[in-house]
Amino acid sequence: MSHHGHPQGSVAPEIKAAIESAMPGARAEVRGGGGHYEITVRSTEFTGKSTLQKQRMVLSAVKHLMSGDGAPLHAVDKLETLAE
Repeated sequence: MSHHGHPQGSVAPEIKAAIESAMPGARAEVRGGGGHYEITVRSTEFTGKSTLQKQRMVLSAVKHLMSGDGAPLHAVDKLETLAE
């Protein structure tokens, strides 16, 4: 168990919640552990946007989980952004 307030099992739901609250109507799936995650996000907000724009939307929603030495999210190994 980590002493940074992020027990190993709680990070994926926290990532999912951060994305879905930043992007209303989006549906996020988060898989992984140990700081490395694969994220799939489906959203109507992605329609007409470039891959880079879509990835920036998702990463900006979780950047607070990626900052600092004790950051629970070290790497997004795969990020899939799907327009609905």
